[in-house]
Amino acid sequence: MAPKVRTGTTEARIWRVERGSAEPVQDRVATEEPLEIRLLWEGGERTVAVTMRTPGHDEELAAGFLYAEGVVDQPGRILAVRHRPDEEGPDPNIVEVHLGGGPDPELATLERHFFSSSACGVCGKAGLAALQIRATEALPAGPEIAPELIATLPAKLREAQGLFDATGGLHAAALFDSAGGLLDLREDVGRHNALDKLLGRAFLDGRLPLHGHLVLVSGRTSYEILQKSLVAGVPVVCAVSAPSSLAVDLAERFGITLIGFLRGDRFNIYAGAERITGVAPRRAIRQGLLPTIANHR
Repeated sequence: MAPKVRTGTTEARIWRVERGSAEPVQDRVATEEPLEIRLLWEGGERTVAVTMRTPGHDEELAAGFLYAEGVVDQPGRILAVRHRPDEEGPDPNIVEVHLGGGPDPELATLERHFFSSSACGVCGKAGLAALQIRATEALPAGPEIAPELIATLPAKLREAQGLFDATGGLHAAALFDSAGGLLDLREDVGRHNALDKLLGRAFLDGRLPLHGHLVLVSGRTSYEILQKSLVAGVPVVCAVSAPSSLAVDLAERFGITLIGFLRGDRFNIYAGAERITGVAPRRAIRQGLLPTIANHR
């Protein structure tokens, strides 16, 4: 039986804001789901990584990962690569790599994947169950932010990016108060690292949770960006690029305002439009009239 079909994009209904005016439109976001890579050989079985990815070519992803990490050096060592079977057929988010005879695989190089990396904040957690989020309740209602204030944030972030000016190759994460004041900014080659630095400073300073604040990241928003922001209590997350489907799901589930494609006086609201003044009344949001991501499960 073939694995359940997963596509590279997911339909979403969003609010598109331009010059302070908003309209609901159809859009598409990149699909993001976790893939667990399990290694099986004569002497044992082990989950070696969990990575967030766009579904498709999972077998190639697993084989390429194991080759790049030095676990296998010849394609002949791999007997089969397939999605793990379950009661409903192959599980689309678990792929098994079966190794043939030979020495036990060298797995020491994979230990680093059991910790956050600059590429993926959850890569290597031992099993999909480890992706459970620490937060259990939706965030508080406030603050309410004007579209005009949102539009000013990218310029403030860019002006404060000292390392970017010097290198041209760094991501940034910035923390703002509800009036649009820049409170802190951190840079790193990895988006998740930049956000970890930013929230780590707030944690060390005893400022969590950040219920009255906004975060802006320089790249796209993924599951990891939303998860970290949620744990820190950030109600508004903005980005200059697009969110993934899983980021939108997470924002809707926990009441985060998620803004993408923030460029000039234009941006898209993928979730939590009730916090942006003039877009949709809070009563309409509570009654389920908000544009929402299509169910792609």
